[in-house]
Amino acid sequence: MKIGVLALQGAVTEHIVSIEKTGAEGLPIKRVEQLEEVEGLIIPGGESTTIGKLMRKYGFIEAIRDFSAQAKPIFGTCAGMIVLAKRIAGGEPSHLELMDITVARNAFGRQRESFECDLDVKGINEPVRAVFIRAPLINEVGPDVDVLTVYNDEIVTARQDNLLVSSFHPELTDDYRLHQYFADMVKASVEAKQ
Repeated sequence: MKIGVLALQGAVTEHIVSIEKTGAEGLPIKRVEQLEEVEGLIIPGGESTTIGKLMRKYGFIEAIRDFSAQAKPIFGTCAGMIVLAKRIAGGEPSHLELMDITVARNAFGRQRESFECDLDVKGINEPVRAVFIRAPLINEVGPDVDVLTVYNDEIVTARQDNLLVSSFHPELTDDYRLHQYFADMVKASVEAKQ
């Protein structure tokens, strides 16, 4: 099973290391045609406006929408969550507009307000280590969105069908269980098509 990591910006190598701990193969995705080689895709953190511009420049917007339309799982972390959202608070333009959530950018403050904590994630037995860096949060969810984690009354992890998002950076810890959760989504998707 191959899981791609969109390699336009962000902690690509760290995500690949976490993917490979699950037993799947991690592949950096730099060209649209590489999406055909993978069964799941991670959109990493970074700066969402920059990621959006690069996705447009290299033709990834429609390609990733098509990838999602095939029910292939996509996992957006931090800025990746913003990129997947249908709506961004403050009326900013969205990018992929795939997941029925409204996201507030930099909701936890600036770089110096970054922090780590342990979070309960629905579907994972033990608390998951989470690193928040200029993290966004989810203000609103549509009826088909399953809230997986709430931190200080704010939604920070959610799932809608084949889409998974987190405000935090699971790839920056040794705890790969959220990647395992995603790998299990990918495996279920592959098995459903057989």
